[in-house]
Amino acid sequence: GALYYELGLNNLYSSWWYLVLIAMIGISLVICSLDRVVPLYKALKAQRVTRHEGFLKRQRLFGISKNVDKNDLEVVKQRLESKRYNVREENGDLLAEKGRFSRWGPYVNHVGLIIFLIGGMLRFVPGMYIDKVLWLREGETKVVPETDGQYYVANEKFILENYNKEEDKTFEAAIDRAGMVVKNYQTNAVLYKRVGPAIPGEQPELEKVKEHKIRVNQPLKFEQFALYQVDYKLDELNTMSFSLTNKETGKTFGDVKISLYDPEPKYDLGNGYRVEVLSFFPDFEFAESGEPTTKSRIPNNPAFVFKMISPEAPEGETSFVAIQQTIEPLGDNQYKMAFKGIETKNVTALTVRKDLTIWIIVLGGIIFMIGVIQGAYWNHRRIWVQTKNGETWIAAHTNKNWYGLKKEIETALSETKINIPDDQIQRVEMDKEGV
Repeated sequence: GALYYELGLNNLYSSWWYLVLIAMIGISLVICSLDRVVPLYKALKAQRVTRHEGFLKRQRLFGISKNVDKNDLEVVKQRLESKRYNVREENGDLLAEKGRFSRWGPYVNHVGLIIFLIGGMLRFVPGMYIDKVLWLREGETKVVPETDGQYYVANEKFILENYNKEEDKTFEAAIDRAGMVVKNYQTNAVLYKRVGPAIPGEQPELEKVKEHKIRVNQPLKFEQFALYQVDYKLDELNTMSFSLTNKETGKTFGDVKISLYDPEPKYDLGNGYRVEVLSFFPDFEFAESGEPTTKSRIPNNPAFVFKMISPEAPEGETSFVAIQQTIEPLGDNQYKMAFKGIETKNVTALTVRKDLTIWIIVLGGIIFMIGVIQGAYWNHRRIWVQTKNGETWIAAHTNKNWYGLKKEIETALSETKINIPDDQIQRVEMDKEGV
């Protein structure tokens, strides 16, 4: 169990090694980007118009034409410019280029991911991200976690509304199948702010800030915090009532009402009768040793060890009382604590949320999507047209969408003496197939 917690497996996404993995991913992205972006920048910035014959022949689209008029070259230049190509001319050679910015798409992705990861890691910095659950019983007021005792919230009432199949015909089939379809989870909450300094041992002076009906997706917001409706528990045990009763005569000598969350140690019934609570087990069970113990602090199965003091037994009689179970460990008693009744309360669970990292994460996500769009919907296209030994050489390259590049070249070369360049990969495949 200690190893389980040391490794952070109880809270996986906050564990130290998960943070190390995120940091390693971020470092890897930075190194990868720097390793590739610098050579890419240099290559794109220093592009020459006139290229070596070997370079042109290695391009996927390549062709040679003869007897080409200079007017045809001018027509091709104008047509490429009309298609938003940036055409550069050098010694009669042409380089038409467009969509260069799309090459930066993956690196924009990396920047967005790095910012996203930084936002994710900042969630583990104290005060940047809070996500805690606050359980509140009806009528109870508690301090809002992580507000340094400045804010308190009270649960005035928890409301659970179900659909009625007589009134809501749309849900009639679902109600017949499930038996109950919830219409509304609601906490009528009141937000308070502490007035003055906090004094240990004294109840703080509170000033009402606002009232709000907290429903699902309708949180109570204040400053950088938000309280969301997240869970509930109906009819949780709140108090139990007993009567000190003479077992033989059935006569009672006073009632005791015990809070299951803050029981009093002693209850004076007058005339020499009193009851002391020696032990309280909110969620009772017997341990392996046979001793009574409690599984939790929630009163799911309360049990008490009472000491009953009366004029007949001034030293007191001891009784162990649980639901539907009474044990007299020191022998038969003259008195007993007779169960009278219970009171329950509904409990609401509110998620206390504060997130100062969300804008960083959103910014990273937006930048990432810009990079995705930039790289997915545009492509870098380059077309070289060069004159060599009285021949016109044309070559073209793109990082994707070869079909679109071919169509643009066909349009630019139509009605000229320049031949459409061959797709050398397609030609090799056709040669292999014997076509």
